[in-house]
Amino acid sequence: MPRPRSLDQVTIAAAALAVVDRDGLDALTMRAVAVELGMGTMSLYRYVSGREEVERLVVDRIFLAVDARVSANTSWQQQVTELSEAIHSAVRAHAAVIPLLLVHFQHSPGAWNWLAALLGALDRAGFTAPQRVIAVRTLQAYIIGALQSQFLNPIHGAGTNALARLSPGDYPLIAQTAQAALSATPDQEFRHGLAVVLEGLAAGRTWPHPA
Repeated sequence: MPRPRSLDQVTIAAAALAVVDRDGLDALTMRAVAVELGMGTMSLYRYVSGREEVERLVVDRIFLAVDARVSANTSWQQQVTELSEAIHSAVRAHAAVIPLLLVHFQHSPGAWNWLAALLGALDRAGFTAPQRVIAVRTLQAYIIGALQSQFLNPIHGAGTNALARLSPGDYPLIAQTAQAALSATPDQEFRHGLAVVLEGLAAGRTWPHPA
C-alpha cells in the first residue's frame, strides 16, 4: 500500500486507536501504527516523535469526542452528571485506552475543554477553589474506577456469576448481592454510583476542614 501523500495528527490518532481497539494497548507500537497507515516505521517518525506522542494523540481524540456542553438552566448536579456520562460513553467505546487517560490528561486540549466545563459547573454552584480540587479529583477517581471495573470485571461478567452461585447457606449476603447485580445494567450501575458521589460532594460543603 502506498504511503499517504499527507498525514496529520487526526489520521495518526485514528490509526493508533484502531490498533488499540483491535489488538489491545500492548500492541500500540510505532511499527503497528505505521502498518495501519500503510507506511514504513521510519517514515512515521517524520510526523510524531514516538509512542508517547501517539498516546497523547489517542487520548486527545477520545476527549475531543466528548460533548462538553451542558444545560445552563439545570442544577450543578445535572450538569456534572451530563459531563460525567459524556466522558463515560466516549471512553467505554475504547476501553483499552483507560490506562492512558490520567497519564496524558494534562496534555490534551480535548480534556481541557471537558475540565473547563466541569469546573464552570462547580464554580457557578459556589464551590471554592479548594473544594473544586477535591470535587474534580473525586469525580475523576469515580469515573476512571467505574470504567476499569466495567472493562476488567463487568457487572454481568464471570466474577459476578461465580459469586451468585456461592452457597446461600455459607455466604448469604454475597450470593444475594451478586444475584441482584445480575439484574442491573452497566448504565444503571454508573448513574447510581455517580448520584451517590454527587450527594457526598453536596452534603458538607465545609471541606476541606482546617488543619
